[in-house]
Amino acid sequence: MISKKQKKFAILLASFHIAVIAASNYLVQIPVSFAGLHSTWGSFTFPFIFLATDLTVRIFGAHLGRRIIFLAMLPALLISYFISVVFKDGSWQGFAPLLQWDWFVARIALASFAAYGVGQMMDIFVFNKLRQKKSWWQAPTASAFIGNLLDTITFFTVAFYNTPDPYLSEHLSEIASLDYSFKLTVNIIFFLPLYKILLNWILNFLEKRTWQLN
Repeated sequence: MISKKQKKFAILLASFHIAVIAASNYLVQIPVSFAGLHSTWGSFTFPFIFLATDLTVRIFGAHLGRRIIFLAMLPALLISYFISVVFKDGSWQGFAPLLQWDWFVARIALASFAAYGVGQMMDIFVFNKLRQKKSWWQAPTASAFIGNLLDTITFFTVAFYNTPDPYLSEHLSEIASLDYSFKLTVNIIFFLPLYKILLNWILNFLEKRTWQLN
């Protein structure tokens, strides 16, 4: 059993998962180019999900961590579909398009579900195996490398293989490779220090209230 305050932390982390997934599924449809490289805005938001996952597992353990993550998946995908349909291509479309099934958006949502499940479960598996190591950075670093790789391959294969979208079709391999590289860069440079700061703060906060964690 967990306390009411632990439940509040679990809800907060689940909400963070939902927000990142919904934002990323929408932003992956909007192309961006910089320094001659082609990508989408979703590449800048999705790395946050691995920060949320690693904190969830570190604080609540693998079993409860999986429950929190899977509980977040369905509402995240429903919100993703809603936002992507009514704001297609970055502009307001009204609510009428919701009356017609959008296969392009639905395929992205399905790909997100598959990638999220595969990537996060591998992330949890690797992280949980290494989280007892003395060096705090080993678990989040290894899980980021493996989880991001599987997530990227699964998502771009399911979402955009043989896609009719000319931009995505032409630059798919480049977008996927850049997406993976960017995720790793963000995780190593920014999220590892942020992870350590947040982890210490949360654990100190919980310890002061003598909560019994997994």
